[in-house]
Amino acid sequence: MKHRQKYLSGFFRAPVGASLMLAALLGLSTATGCLEEPEIDERWTLVEFLSTDPIPGEDLAADQPLDVQVAGQITYRAIRTGFLVAEVRYSPNLGPAAMALDPNDHTLRTARRVERVLDNSVTAGRATRAVTGFDHLMQRVNLEFTALVPPEMFVGDPDSVANRGLYLVLYLAEGEEIELQDGRDSLVVTPLPVEEYELLFTGFALDMAAPGTGGAP
Repeated sequence: MKHRQKYLSGFFRAPVGASLMLAALLGLSTATGCLEEPEIDERWTLVEFLSTDPIPGEDLAADQPLDVQVAGQITYRAIRTGFLVAEVRYSPNLGPAAMALDPNDHTLRTARRVERVLDNSVTAGRATRAVTGFDHLMQRVNLEFTALVPPEMFVGDPDSVANRGLYLVLYLAEGEEIELQDGRDSLVVTPLPVEEYELLFTGFALDMAAPGTGGAP
């Protein structure tokens, strides 16, 4: 019996070094498993404004053309080919209060909201640029155009007007060139699906003053 007790005692003493090594490995494994996943804007292709004119919060007159200038940047996380589109979109059923957009919020929530705006609006003016890129490439693009505010934006009672919105958005799209009846060429763009292509779009609401009520000169 004493011999057995010594054997068992020796058995538990012998692997102390191995036990410490095992504990260290387990600790390393646990620490590795606790490392946070990179933010989504470091994993998905990011489309962002570097500068815009007009800027968010600027009071604009609806009875004047909008001269728009955008400096945008694409940070690619995969090979992508298509068109970068800067566009003013008019929505008859999505007012700014219900569609809060922050151009500094590079999240899936914002990208989905921009996608919703695109699905529920029509163009009021845009500029496009053919682009292509690969993982980790950062591409800067300058775009400018003139947009016209649809006259129906301020027609009707105040509640109806509040449910309408004008947005400046920046996104990636597929493009198809077509020939118009008058012989001119035109580009038809189709926004790329946000989640399918892992894209983060951006945009913000334009603050429009009703005709005759002020706004920027």
